[in-house]
Amino acid sequence: YPLSIFFIVINEFCERFSYYGMRAVLVLYFKYFLHWDDNLSTAIYHTFVALCYLTPILGALIADSWLGKFKTIVSLSVVYTIGQAVMSVSSINDLTDHNRDGSPDNVSVHIALSMIGLILIALGTGGIKPCVSAFGGDQFEDHQEKQRTRFFSIFYLSINAGSLLSTIITPILRGQECGIHSKQRCYPLAFGVPAALMAVALGK
Repeated sequence: YPLSIFFIVINEFCERFSYYGMRAVLVLYFKYFLHWDDNLSTAIYHTFVALCYLTPILGALIADSWLGKFKTIVSLSVVYTIGQAVMSVSSINDLTDHNRDGSPDNVSVHIALSMIGLILIALGTGGIKPCVSAFGGDQFEDHQEKQRTRFFSIFYLSINAGSLLSTIITPILRGQECGIHSKQRCYPLAFGVPAALMAVALGK
């Protein structure tokens, strides 16, 4: 097997953990941290998901017309990682809780950071989606059909494993209490661990 495919599989596991982990607690973050009602939370959530499935078109265009698969994956993974980090920062209650009463004093700052983070994540996750599996397939020669088939089996296993584990682990992380001045549900940890996994994926 080409050595690069092991890094591709690890990258995909981390990326899927990052994406589905963040999504698992996103509506809760909207409702209980930003204090949005059900309708607005649902609308923004589904708009974000829709954007994640529209941006692969952009990623494919960038890869085919400009940067190529590898550079597209790397550059948009950087965008993705920044977006996850911004989401984690946006959920830090103490960022604007100047009077230390346990609630943000300027919710608009958290909303703005959240929207920036989600847009960057949508660009990142969607942009690399059409490139990663194709790039993995490109690592094999024509006579390595058996190895290529096995690679795709492991590749899709890593996708499902990352998705499954993240939807279990991230809500548990969110259920912890953290904070400097007051203890709150730990959204920074719930968003921060996916951000760290995305950084690991980028490092690979």
